[in-house]
Amino acid sequence: METEHRIHVGDAREMAALGDDAVELVVTSPPYPMIEMWDGLFAELDPDVEDLLAAGDGEAAFEAMHAALDPVWDELARVLVDGGVAAINVGDATRSGGDGFQLYPNHAELITRFRDRGFDLLPDVLWRKPANGLTKFMGSGMVPPNAYATLEHEYVLLFRNGDSRSFEAGADRRYEAAYFWEERNDWFSDLWTDVQGEGQRLDHDDLRARSAAFPFEVPYRLVNMYSVYGDTVLDPFWGTGTTTLAAMVAGRNSAGYELSREFREVFDDRLADVERFADEKNRERLDAHREFATGQDLAYDAENYDFGVKTKQERQLQLYTVEGYERDGDRYVVSHEAFEG
Repeated sequence: METEHRIHVGDAREMAALGDDAVELVVTSPPYPMIEMWDGLFAELDPDVEDLLAAGDGEAAFEAMHAALDPVWDELARVLVDGGVAAINVGDATRSGGDGFQLYPNHAELITRFRDRGFDLLPDVLWRKPANGLTKFMGSGMVPPNAYATLEHEYVLLFRNGDSRSFEAGADRRYEAAYFWEERNDWFSDLWTDVQGEGQRLDHDDLRARSAAFPFEVPYRLVNMYSVYGDTVLDPFWGTGTTTLAAMVAGRNSAGYELSREFREVFDDRLADVERFADEKNRERLDAHREFATGQDLAYDAENYDFGVKTKQERQLQLYTVEGYERDGDRYVVSHEAFEG
């Protein structure tokens, strides 16, 4: 099996290289409005943002930042197939300014804007992103009433573009892409407490200032939850390529849009041991299932592995590993083989 991964250096507000209905899944983490590290980017997209921030008009700046992202969401509605899912990882922001200290609810604003574009809102996921410092409180310390809670979570907002996707009866590529029963129970919980935030391990200070990578586990789960083999996963805010890496490891195609070509060097460094990394991830999943299955009387036998499974839908489950890849400009072709475990 081969998968293809194309990285487009350009502005995701106009994804001309992608045709209508070109992708089955979107997994991305956009720049978060009202987080200071993204002020410069939003000011480039809309010069009014800088003036509004300087004037202390947080509410107007918040609105302008979100409006600057609207063309990307318009493009997602165009390139995403009917029934395709958009998974948007986003955090809220807290900030002091002319309006005083307040929380800016990025997740709520995105929900409104996606629903305005005809997307159906699905139940979301919260994943805990613990603060590194020991000081959890903010504000007035040990005395009431002027302290406030520390934000230690982010949202994965889930939107469907129309009705659920349909497949031909017995579609192998869908049943091979099944997840384990116990994985379903963990992954489709609305609270992920076992995902750790991603440290920024970039050598270039300028790149570090423009990177806010989410942990690999977030897009990896989402790719397995909402796509099947043969699908294409899009990340319009590609960054260091975590979504593409997750798609490679999961055996899906991918596409990405990124303004800064410099991130490509970072991504190539991440691919140096992708074969080993894919093997490790597959082995973790199989070992975890074997541990789950030990001592249980499971009703069905897996067709491709030496263990039982809980449900009929899991019988054809097949993981694929990465055998190697070739790069041709902005295109990667990855070869995969069935992982025997």
